[in-house]
Amino acid sequence: MIIEHFDTDYLILLFSILLILGVVTTKLSSRLGVPSLVLFILVGIVMGSDVLGIIYFDNANVAQLIGVLALIIILFEGGLQTKWKAVKRVMAPSLTLATIGVLLTTAIVAVGVKLVLGIDWLGAFLVGAIVGSTDAAAVFSILSGQNVKGKISSTLEAESGTNDPMAVFLTLSFIELLTTDNGNVFLFIGSFVWQMGIGLLIGLLLGRLSSNSINKISLDSSGLYPVFALAFAVFTYSITAMVNASGLLAVYVAAIIIGNRDLVYRHSILRFNEGFAWMMQILMFIILGLLVFPSELMDFGLIWRGLLISFILLFIARPIAVFISIHFFDFDLKEKIFLSWAGLRGAVPIVLATFPLIAGVENSQLIFNVVFFVVLTSALIQGTTIQFFVKKLSLSGPVKAETSHSLEIVSIGHANAEMIEYHIGENNELIGKTLKDVQFPNKVLINAIVRDKQLETPTGDTTLQQNDILYILVDKNSLKHLNEFLERQITTRDFVG
Repeated sequence: MIIEHFDTDYLILLFSILLILGVVTTKLSSRLGVPSLVLFILVGIVMGSDVLGIIYFDNANVAQLIGVLALIIILFEGGLQTKWKAVKRVMAPSLTLATIGVLLTTAIVAVGVKLVLGIDWLGAFLVGAIVGSTDAAAVFSILSGQNVKGKISSTLEAESGTNDPMAVFLTLSFIELLTTDNGNVFLFIGSFVWQMGIGLLIGLLLGRLSSNSINKISLDSSGLYPVFALAFAVFTYSITAMVNASGLLAVYVAAIIIGNRDLVYRHSILRFNEGFAWMMQILMFIILGLLVFPSELMDFGLIWRGLLISFILLFIARPIAVFISIHFFDFDLKEKIFLSWAGLRGAVPIVLATFPLIAGVENSQLIFNVVFFVVLTSALIQGTTIQFFVKKLSLSGPVKAETSHSLEIVSIGHANAEMIEYHIGENNELIGKTLKDVQFPNKVLINAIVRDKQLETPTGDTTLQQNDILYILVDKNSLKHLNEFLERQITTRDFVG
């Protein structure tokens, strides 16, 4: 039955079913070795009018709204988890990939689209711009389950977090050229400088303002702190977009600043945003799947053209863009090959493909279908072979500890204390020391140690071991001193480059 009337209870039931299917799908994706985003999209397609006929959805405006909101939350969560010490070492090549790399990819794909689809040059460059950037949601999701060298994973994460603005700028510019007669190259260059510069500036300013506000405000409930942080993320995007600058860049920059500063209720903020980002990712891909009509995709002409454009992107455009962009940086051949292959496409191209639909660009439906086909093949081919390339190219990093344990303090809202989780990794100076020999800052208490998945009760004679997970109760006024102390225990060898 296709939804034609908005019955509140029915829609709420449907929403819950979609979320349940999305969560179960993540479990299946790990077992099947298929990226979860592919299965999310398939859920949307199956629920759509062309298959089961449960939902009829063709509103590109609503899809775009949900997509942009989801991207804000996903980029914010990704930025919170980004370690600045790791990213700053690869920021130069990442930004080069995010700018020059996107331009090169756009140009090469445009030539292919012109030859394959036979549309005009502006339309071909529009398609190239839409698929020109890697996708933060896809990259963060794929890399979170892989054991990739720190240098490579940091480069990919920083690139995917910063190349969306370039793709958005190029897409909107080509749409304007296609729909108006007032296009001016110099105005576009000035607009790009404005968007990137102001986006970066607002992100820096609001990142500091957000973190200071989170630490200084005294809320009645600890559960409000994650909401407060998320509100700043949406506000950062909105205020930046209002001045015609890059809101997505501002959100990612602000999130990196917030995530790398001392925060009260840090654990709660990170966990809340991680869960919310997953929910928005599920919702976004399902909605985008609903926007697709399989009857339009099951056309042999579209299939072979889509496969050919995907081939050009995966095996020609992306590798050329990577090898040229980072030619002068310290990456060996294996690392360049992996960076070429791991540039996944995901939600961003599909969301950007809704812009031509809304603007009424000629061949907009064909462009949307081709982009969707390219994203699907990218996720299926690249996403399922990432681990193979990691092993084949010998790019595995140190084993990451899975800190799935959690200790929570109930009624901590007004307490002047916080519980933090700390993993003792390789090359940590605490290894081999007893607790009584470690000069922790004042007002710090080791509450528990998880060792080999077993809970240990700490005493002064407890010897700390590699991969121990410490749960530390600390006075809020001592939190900064504790973080500085723990930071000094880690050697630079923990970053594998």
